[in-house]
Amino acid sequence: MKIEQLTLRDSDLILEKVLNLLIELGEESDDLGELQKDKVLNEWKNSENRFFVFAAKDENGEIQGILTLAESFAIYANGAYGILNEMLVIPAARSKGVGAELIEAAVAFGRERGWSRIDVTAPESERWLRSKQFYEKQGFTFAGPKLKIQL
Repeated sequence: MKIEQLTLRDSDLILEKVLNLLIELGEESDDLGELQKDKVLNEWKNSENRFFVFAAKDENGEIQGILTLAESFAIYANGAYGILNEMLVIPAARSKGVGAELIEAAVAFGRERGWSRIDVTAPESERWLRSKQFYEKQGFTFAGPKLKIQL
């Protein structure tokens, strides 16, 4: 497996993969509504130095998994840190180390940028227990529930 950093030039492919993830998440992803592609791409263009995408590609160059990271800032994190926002490994590639390789690449990238940590939110429902356990196996620890307010 080869891990590659993708860019805005790869946006159609990235959006397709993330939308597939949202379909799989079901009710946990209802916040999106309809994708406002132009808005997303414009904001991404203005955030290229804070939004990063990594893909795991097989020997044929086919994407087997994708991970998105955003850089944030907090005093409790001693400055810059990362947020893993989206991660998808295609069903046929699951339990084959693809997700672990993506996490390793994200951790290495975060260290290069001087981040103190990377946060991830795993869905709370019982059906996503395997995802939560995967993240814990990769070294993530419970940091408390995440709350939101829709704007």
